[in-house]
Amino acid sequence: MNRPATYFDAFDHRTILQEYPIGDAFLQRFQNMSRDELRAIQNERFQKLIAVGWRIPFYRRHWSKAGLEEGDIRSLEDLSAIPVYSKSDLMESVAAHPPLGDFHSPKGERWPMVLHTTSGTTGTPQPLIFGPRGREIQSLLLARAYLLQGLADSAVVQSCYGHGMINGGHYVREAFLHYTPAIFLSAGTGVETPSVNQVRLMRDFRVNVLVGFADYIKKLARVARENDLLPGRDIQIKMISGHLGTESRELLAEDWGGPELYDWYGVGDTGTIAAEGCDHDWLYIWEDAHLFELLDITTGEPVDEEAGGAGDMVVTCLYKDDAFPVIRFNTHDLTSIAPGTGSLKLPFRRIQGVQGRSDNMVKLKGINIFPQGVGAMLAEAEAYAGEYICEVNRLPSGLDSMTVHIEVQAAVTDYERLREPYKRLLKSKIGIEVEVVFGAPGSLASLTGINQRQKPVRLLDRRS
Repeated sequence: MNRPATYFDAFDHRTILQEYPIGDAFLQRFQNMSRDELRAIQNERFQKLIAVGWRIPFYRRHWSKAGLEEGDIRSLEDLSAIPVYSKSDLMESVAAHPPLGDFHSPKGERWPMVLHTTSGTTGTPQPLIFGPRGREIQSLLLARAYLLQGLADSAVVQSCYGHGMINGGHYVREAFLHYTPAIFLSAGTGVETPSVNQVRLMRDFRVNVLVGFADYIKKLARVARENDLLPGRDIQIKMISGHLGTESRELLAEDWGGPELYDWYGVGDTGTIAAEGCDHDWLYIWEDAHLFELLDITTGEPVDEEAGGAGDMVVTCLYKDDAFPVIRFNTHDLTSIAPGTGSLKLPFRRIQGVQGRSDNMVKLKGINIFPQGVGAMLAEAEAYAGEYICEVNRLPSGLDSMTVHIEVQAAVTDYERLREPYKRLLKSKIGIEVEVVFGAPGSLASLTGINQRQKPVRLLDRRS
């Protein structure tokens, strides 16, 4: 095929905005659309994607091992016949075909390539490859989320997402700059712009929107106060949009003087999968761009969505058909489907936010514990300063035990007084007793990486 001369020659922005509309055009296109109409759109895009998949060595190998041949996958009805894959399969591809693996770029084709990596939160960073068209659609889908949440033309946005090789900060920047009128400050993490400088930027440039992970945004509120910058007075944030997880919205909003909070979800391979809208009615899945499945973490069978069961999010990106197709990728992030249809009258299902990771789950005495959810449990505890990490050890008896390390407010010196109340609280939430260890604000930073990482570490697994 003819290779595009430049990145911008590989797509037409007007065409992709027609295919994947944003802003008012998004609502005009999808409000009151039936599920049957949506499924027809999905099926057409799915068939084109599968044709590309067969030309990728990784997929041809993966699917052939499952007994599939070209022509077997003809429509969405055949989706479940395709084997699921996860990050471990991609890393095996990288090891066998260094440095980038063989899960991208159909044979004989070479696109202007965008190369990033994952953050490495759950292991060695994985290469992330984007072709121009897929990259731009990924960015506009994120802009769709911000606009649906009510991003104003007067928005001055500060991003706390990481840059460097990590994908997140770069495509957040591209979403704002390419598809919204916002003024954008790419502050990054605490390593790229120290936290004290970040809060001063907010003051000096009159930032009114913050985007990033809730953990670090929460820390910045504390840094602002430590430097006599009062949120709501010296820094007037009107909107926070980011990965809120299971953290307390009420406390985060209180920290920043009462802005509107919005959640959205995506991973490096897929881009934005789902986002909360202006109605605050859970997170709408961008089902024109993704096939979304919930699979039981043990059996791999579909979860009973109507019963509210939680499962692994498995995603197929219908728009990534130029360089790195994503077809039945198991994110290992857990969620449940929200009941009903949503007040915006969209044909899209909604998810109830990320509830943990199945590959980061700790099983103690028959109880499944998700370390990412512990912060929300601690939010109501006296003197909790907002940071924690779970440590799991194997005892000489062969049993596993967990200790939760917790930062408490600096004024607290009698840790022993807090021990039993905290243990009772965690036992009531988790179902079994765990140990607790306390420290002053900042004492866990070297373990969580809160000052360096966009996603803090929440589990230290010491078992060997």
